[in-house]
Formats: sequence, C-alpha cells, structure tokens
Amino acid sequence: MKILIAEDDVETGEFIVQGLQEQGHVVDLAQDGVSALDLARHGMYEVIVLDRMLPQLDGLSLLKSLRQSNVQTPVMFLTAMGGIADRVDGLESGGDDYLVKPFAFSEFHARICSLGRRPPLGEPAMKLKVADLELDQISRSVRRAGKVIDLQPTEYRLLEHLMKNVDRIVTRSMLLESVWQFNFDPKTNIVETHVSRLRAKVDRGFEKELILTVRGSGYKMLS
Repeated sequence: MKILIAEDDVETGEFIVQGLQEQGHVVDLAQDGVSALDLARHGMYEVIVLDRMLPQLDGLSLLKSLRQSNVQTPVMFLTAMGGIADRVDGLESGGDDYLVKPFAFSEFHARICSLGRRPPLGEPAMKLKVADLELDQISRSVRRAGKVIDLQPTEYRLLEHLMKNVDRIVTRSMLLESVWQFNFDPKTNIVETHVSRLRAKVDRGFEKELILTVRGSGYKMLS
C-alpha cells in the first residue's frame, strides 16, 4: 500500500516508516500539517496516518480540510491524546480509526491493513433502493424522492450497511465492526450520534421514517 504518515516527532516518524517499509509498503513522511495536507490532496494514498498535534496545521483541521476537498482516503489518528473526548472528536471529524501512543507496531500495522482493505470509493457497481430512498454505489450518491442527500463518508457507510440489511435488526456492535472497523467497543456514543445525524438527513421532512430504533437491540431500516 501507499501510506502517508504525518508525524512531527522525528524518532517516532522514522520508526513507523522503517516498520512499514519492512512490511513492503510505500511510505511518505510529513512533519507538519501544511506539508501533510498538500501530499494528502495530491498523493493518491490508500491510508493516511495523522498525529493530532502537528505544527502549522493540527490533525483535526487537516482532516476537515481533506473531507471538504472530497478526499475520502481512510484516516487513522495516531496520537498521545487518549481521552474519550479526544477519541470522539477524532472520529466525528471524519477519522476512520484512532490509536493512542504508546502503541504496539503489530496492532498499528493490523489496523492499517484493515483500513487499506476497504473497497475504493468508486466500487462496487450496484444500486440499493429502499422505499423512495436510493443509494448509488458507483457514484456514492444518495437520493430520496428525487432529492439529493449530502452525506459525510461515515454517514454514507452507515446508510449503506442499513440498506443492505433492510428489515433486519442491526446491533451497535455490528455497526462498530462494519462501519468503523472496530472489533471493540470504544465506550462512546459515536454510533448513536451518527445515526441521529443520518436520520436528520434521510428521514426529516419526509412522510415515512425509514430508520427505526429497536429498543435494547439496535436499529432497523424499514422497507
């Protein structure tokens, strides 16, 4: 894979680059946020790793700029900021994973590979339709009753999973694993927050609500 590392600590950056190169990856290293943003916009990376506390441009601001520029490359935060609020901020800003320093390289590499296995945003080629809601997996566009619905990357993946499991209960742990690639519970309300935001875009203002909360179990997309 081609990977971008944004890390201002020289020793940590060199350690990560060497480890990834030994695993056969192509790696670029940026030591400030401005350089990282420029590389991320033009480098065609498969995964980006961001420190939160970068000089010139912090990691959260960098990621928000990327998403606003429609760069949808999977992003992992690798940072010493390990509080629950820090994790929530990182994930809700558009991050796909969050790992706290100090870290085991084996876990770091496994998570990088997991992010890299996600299908490119232009694939696969099919459309999903539930009631008057349509999701085009080629263009990654969403419409309801002909109205275009603008979704963030995580909201799109969440809706896609719900539509693929229409009329089935989808648990919180299933969503954490399929949407966020977590095999553990981060002990935050990240699922509930994103479902609420998705509902506001997909259901609000329409005659029928399609996303149902199943108390004590999870969520269901109604046909």
